[in-house]
Amino acid sequence: MCNECVKEEFPERDTMCLETGSYMLNYAGCAQCGGRELEVKNRIVTDDVDEFITYQHVCSQCQHVVANHEYTFKVSDEYQEYEMSCLLCGNGEDTRSIMPYDPRGPQS
Repeated sequence: MCNECVKEEFPERDTMCLETGSYMLNYAGCAQCGGRELEVKNRIVTDDVDEFITYQHVCSQCQHVVANHEYTFKVSDEYQEYEMSCLLCGNGEDTRSIMPYDPRGPQS
């Protein structure tokens, strides 16, 4: 992972949890070659009880690894739980009821 390629390390993304893509607004450019385009490499999906997705954000020009992206989805009791952690895309966490109406009431 490369701290020099991002504007902010692990930005707080609140409830935003991405299983694909890149947060390009946080990309400063490749510290090795100055490239401005990223691609996703080494994507692995593990789908046992929980879904766990990992991949790397890589510079399209020189293949420099900018960040490792981790995404988790699981069902716990009556809730779906999402988590994301990535140097580029940031940290996010969300919980949603699987019921038509959330027993906890409206969420802000």
